[in-house]
Amino acid sequence: MNVYGGIILAALLGEYLLSLISDLLNLRALSERLPEEFQDVYDAEDYRRSQQYTRERTRFGILTSSFNLVLLLAFWHVGGFNLLDLWLRQLGYGPLLTGLLYIGALVLASGLLSLPFQIYSTFVIEERYGFNKTTAKTFIADLLKGLALGALLGGVLLTGILWFFQTLGAQAWIYCWAAAVVWTLFLQLIAPTWIMPLFNKFEPLEQGDLRDSILDYADRVDFPLQNVFVMDGSRRSSKANAFFMGFGKRKRVALYDTLVEKQGVRELVAVLAHEIGHYKRRHVLQNLIISILYMGLLFFLLSLFLSEPGLFEAFYMDNMSIYAGLLFFGLLYSPIELLLSIAMQALSRKFEYQADEYAAQTYEAESLVGALKKLARQNLSNLTPHPFYVFLNYSHPPMVERIRALRSL
Repeated sequence: MNVYGGIILAALLGEYLLSLISDLLNLRALSERLPEEFQDVYDAEDYRRSQQYTRERTRFGILTSSFNLVLLLAFWHVGGFNLLDLWLRQLGYGPLLTGLLYIGALVLASGLLSLPFQIYSTFVIEERYGFNKTTAKTFIADLLKGLALGALLGGVLLTGILWFFQTLGAQAWIYCWAAAVVWTLFLQLIAPTWIMPLFNKFEPLEQGDLRDSILDYADRVDFPLQNVFVMDGSRRSSKANAFFMGFGKRKRVALYDTLVEKQGVRELVAVLAHEIGHYKRRHVLQNLIISILYMGLLFFLLSLFLSEPGLFEAFYMDNMSIYAGLLFFGLLYSPIELLLSIAMQALSRKFEYQADEYAAQTYEAESLVGALKKLARQNLSNLTPHPFYVFLNYSHPPMVERIRALRSL
């Protein structure tokens, strides 16, 4: 094993151990004492179930990540990447189609091997805690739709990246960057109209107090909404959420039907106020700019290592290729990706506090507090996560901290 192989192996093991340590710390941080802020919405049985849910999800996550790591290391060190490459080259399809087949085969194999874990997670763990509403028919349909969309949309972008690097030389990364940006913006444009309705139904919110309150608030803070929709989230899970679709003048808000069912009007408007706060504080624009810069950095670094012989030697490859180099660089890049992910998680938590503050200033802090409490109970959220686990994994601040910050306002 050369230096590239050593770096990648150390990165894989280091990231696994880091995740394992954070998981174990998070389990140890579970407290039998219910936080004071939640004593009005939790009873002893609900709190016990939330902790047991956290334990079971965490242990299952450790098992899943351990399996994936062992599988990857085994495939790597028996020369699996090279054997697949040699077999596909014999078909004589040329580098572009061979590259699509190579990456597609690995993605498909990974998906099939992870399928038993998905099934157990959905139909055993989520079922046990009353979350799962997915039928076998819906589960299979979602898999097939996701596979088709991934092959179509992902295949288009991958084809462009392979072609640029094979034909344009040193400047290819710039064209790949531009293509990825256009592809990302295109997906954001078509997703609300063409992609999301493939998986869920979006019905306009019926006339009534809730709709009037939402539109009145949006108008008061100068945030025009094209429409408000209710999504059939209960088709798959009893968990609740809310989000925006589209951008510009085509912005629309979507509320899970499970959210509408459990929350009051003022609490739902407070949730909407939080989401509007992200737009008003320019979080969406900032995230988009960061994402674009991140893609530029990724493709630039990729161009530096894509033709490095040592990277291919580390995976026992007989031949160098653009498509295999993409995969190997992804593994080499993982330490940088981890650091950037931690930084982005921290920034996201800061944005959540700012959006909460906006909701408190323009609507009602206590209504948002009430909504957060109900969401935590409904989703069996972990109320006492370990700070190190939050540091590594949380895009939102822990519920207790969010509530205390709102109350301090």
